[in-house]
Amino acid sequence: MRTDTNTANQKEIIYKELSYELGGIFYKVHDRLGRYARENQYGDLIEEYLKEKGIKYEREKLISMTGSDKNKADFIIDNALIIELKVRPTIIVDDYYQIKRYLEFANLRLGIIVNFRQKYLKPKRVINSKY
Repeated sequence: MRTDTNTANQKEIIYKELSYELGGIFYKVHDRLGRYARENQYGDLIEEYLKEKGIKYEREKLISMTGSDKNKADFIIDNALIIELKVRPTIIVDDYYQIKRYLEFANLRLGIIVNFRQKYLKPKRVINSKY
């Protein structure tokens, strides 16, 4: 499990090194598959690169607050952050609410939304406000 030291500097980037490494994976996947593949194709290739780099992950992890809800995070990386994959023209506000809910349920600090449909990949970092 990744840890970050809690310092007085609140501008510290959460999971800086891990985020940077994941960003590299996202860009490699986007370069290889382009903009018009299916979400599961992006997920399969991300999984391949995670294995290659030895990064621990869980794919399509069920996250539940009540036991009856069926929320699935695309990836939980190193029991530290959530990755949500999207393949649509634009990220909408519901995508932010979804990942914030997942972060709260899983009690994790950081989520990353990656929309592979965009011409230029721009992963969005979402912080769990409970921290």
